[in-house]
Order: sequence, then structure tokens, then C-alpha cells
Amino acid sequence: MENYILPKKQAIVVFFVFAFGYFLSCLLRAITATLSPVLTSEFNLLAADLGLLAGGYFLGFACMQIPLGYLLDKYGPKKIVSSFLLIALVGTGSFALAESFSGLLVSRILIGVGVSACLMAPLTGYRIWYAENQQQRANSWMLMIASLGFLSSTLPVQLLLPSFGWRWIFGGIAILILISIFLMLVFIPKWNLTKNKELEEPSNTGTLSEVWKNRFFISVIPMGLFNYGGLMAIQTLWAGPWMTRVAGYTPLQSATGLFWINVTMLISFFLWGYFLPKISAIGFTAKRILKLGLPISFFVMFVIILLGPKAGAFYITLFILSSIFLSVTQPAVGLSFSGYSAGKALTSFNLLIFAGTFIMQWLMGLVIDIVKGMGHTEIFAFKSAFSVFLILSIISYIFFLILNRKKYENKT
Repeated sequence: MENYILPKKQAIVVFFVFAFGYFLSCLLRAITATLSPVLTSEFNLLAADLGLLAGGYFLGFACMQIPLGYLLDKYGPKKIVSSFLLIALVGTGSFALAESFSGLLVSRILIGVGVSACLMAPLTGYRIWYAENQQQRANSWMLMIASLGFLSSTLPVQLLLPSFGWRWIFGGIAILILISIFLMLVFIPKWNLTKNKELEEPSNTGTLSEVWKNRFFISVIPMGLFNYGGLMAIQTLWAGPWMTRVAGYTPLQSATGLFWINVTMLISFFLWGYFLPKISAIGFTAKRILKLGLPISFFVMFVIILLGPKAGAFYITLFILSSIFLSVTQPAVGLSFSGYSAGKALTSFNLLIFAGTFIMQWLMGLVIDIVKGMGHTEIFAFKSAFSVFLILSIISYIFFLILNRKKYENKT
């Protein structure tokens, strides 16, 4: 597929329209961390229930990634993301009205399905509409928007809770989703096949098997499931309970801690997106960045486990910040394939991330419940869950190193 580079002004408008939809997606993704105390109290949730509820979003999200890749490659971002957001609208409304845990869970899954295109649609569009050297930057700045969504789910939500309650907060988000759909329909370019002539050639349709047989893609499968998935599980759920149940924070202190965690990440992704093209220009490929950068996050997580109650918001922030190197993986996957397979490649890796987030959110909750059931303290149970995540992350990193030894190295 030949790129059709958008004029600068239109490219900026397209970015901000996509960014608004992705902001809402991330707000909905992370809001359970802030609402966990009130939902746990109102519905009598166990740790495993809370993990399942938060993970329901990722289950719905992950289930749509493979079909989403085909749909995006065929119909383009505009039609697909606006259609899917209608499902998110229904899910958000039903969550606000839910009267049982099962109602919350089904609604949460619908939300995950509905927002599943909010990052993949723009990344597929950027693959065609933006110059190659700007795609890593656009990806990093979308992650900056993710941090803004996560930030908005913390202290702002906590402050709104006493006045409006969690149900009306979800009602307000539903209205914002409706506005996002309107903006998508008005401002996102059509998927003009006459400008992408290679799409019309049967020999250039690309297959899913080509993606999953690619050596670089195989090398990042465990990393997507466990490193990335575990990072998202902590950022969007377990960071909050760690601060309240291990570090002894009040709910307001926890929400404030989550707020500053995401302020830090917002600034970090902005700077990372700005400097990344310059870093790449001096020879730091995505593979090299991952090889050199990821061990820092392992060390920080090890320190958090050792410190236990002494590891509050600062250390959680440091861990998430040290994991920023993972952000190069997704655009690297997209750039490993021709344009006609971009949607399939990106959604396949996104499937790994969100399936991994679902697995890790639930697994960490199960570990906490099992260890507590064996008579250990809640602090030891949380440290055990974080240790399982660390071990799986290190194993995944070693697998990545083995499959990307120098004799197999190519520029990615």
C-alpha cells in the first residue's frame, strides 16, 4: 500500500479527534482503580472479583482484535471506530445502571469491545497518512493521551464521587462518547481505495499467518502478554490497592498518588515522543532500546517487592516510568510489515497486550486471595503477586533476547 500523507493541518486535526476517543478509552480502562473501594464495598467484591471486573474490559477488548485487524484493513478507521464506539456507549450506560456484579461485568466487557478500535484505528491510519519518521512520535503522543485518560480517572474522579456518585460519572462519560462519535464522522478521512491501489490487488491482501510467523513478532509474544500486560494491570488496577492495602494510604491519598503517577507519565511520553525520532536517528533501534532499557524496570520492581509498605506512589511511579521502553514495541511491530498488513499486525500485538492485561489482573488477584487463604498477611500476599509478575517478565525478556541474537538481527 502506498502512503497518502495528509497535509499538516489536517494531520493535526485527525490526531486530536483520534486522541479524544482514545482518552475516553483510557479513562474507562483505568477508572476501576479509583472506584475499587466503593465498588468493593457496595457489591462485596473479593480481590479476584475486582481483578475479574477490571479484566472484563480487557477480555472484551482482546476478543475483538483479530477481526478488528481485517475490518480496519478493509473499511478503514473512520467507519470502524465510530461503529464500535456505539457499543461502548451502550456498555457505559448499562454499567451506570447495573445492580449486580454480573451486570457490572457484562457492561465492562461491552465497554472493552466498544473501545477496542480507539488505538488501533489511529495507528492503522497513521501507517498510511503520516510519514514513517513521525509514526513512533505519533504513537508516543497517543500514549501521552493515555496517561491523560489515566490521570483523569484518579483524583478528578475521586473528587467528583461525593457530589455525583459513580453512576452519574459513567452517565457523563456516555455523553462524551456520543460527542466523540460525531467528531470521528466529521473529521476523519475516508479510506480512499483509489489512493491506496495496492489494496485492490488480491496478491497484496496479506494474511494473519504471515504476521504470527514473523520472527520479530514471535519474539515479543511473551513480552506483550506478561511485561506489557502486567504493566497495564498494575497501572490500571493494582497500583491503587497496593497503596491502600500495603502502603497504608487512604482512598483520597491513593487517588492523589495515582494522579501524580499519571501526570509524570503524561510528561514523560510527551518528551519521549519528541526525542524518540532523534534517538532512532543515531542508531538506537527498537530492539536495542528494549534490550538496554527493560532491565531497569525489573530492578525497580524488585526494590518495590523488598520495601513492601515503604514503597508508595513514588516507587510505583518509578516502575511505570522505567517501563516506558516497552512503548517502542507496538510501532516496531507495525513497521515490520507492509502497509496492507498494518491493521492485522497492530491488532495482533494489541490482542497480546490486552489478553495479557486480563490474565495478569485476574492472576494477581487470585495469587493475593490464595496466599491470604494460606494464612499469610495481606502485605505478603501482594508482594507474592508482584513477584509472580516479575518472574514472568524476566522469562519473557530472556526469550526476546534469544530470538533476537545478532545472527538474526535486522533493522526494526
